[in-house]
Amino acid sequence: MAGHFPFSGKANRVSVYAFFEAHSWGLEAQEKYYEHWYTWAKNFVLNDPDLLAAKGVLFQGEHFHFGTHADHEFHLHGYAIATRLLDLGEFIKGSILPKLDHEALHQLEEEHHHWVEEANAVAAKHPRPEAPEIGRYRHV
Repeated sequence: MAGHFPFSGKANRVSVYAFFEAHSWGLEAQEKYYEHWYTWAKNFVLNDPDLLAAKGVLFQGEHFHFGTHADHEFHLHGYAIATRLLDLGEFIKGSILPKLDHEALHQLEEEHHHWVEEANAVAAKHPRPEAPEIGRYRHV
């Protein structure tokens, strides 16, 4: 399973952002991809009595942002969606994926493939801005 999703294995904000960069996704495509994960996780939680009782409150409200940095970017400098996806992914990895059988995991992988295609279509309409000459983590 590790490696199939951007938050699988030992993931962090930078590795999730690197997934977005590898696909050349701008913010619009990143958000589209994140929305798919959020909707999938929310529907799973709402249909699982144990998770609904324990974690349902995390998925209440109108917004679809999740995690510690859900509603602000302040110090994230373009990593807000990657951070939200990482927070959501940690929840999915720890609470939802263990509940899935082999068939359900296979179906999720197929859905994921379609989510990537949809984000690629968004990226074609909204290209990612050119990367800066000096990388984000290079100290000058």
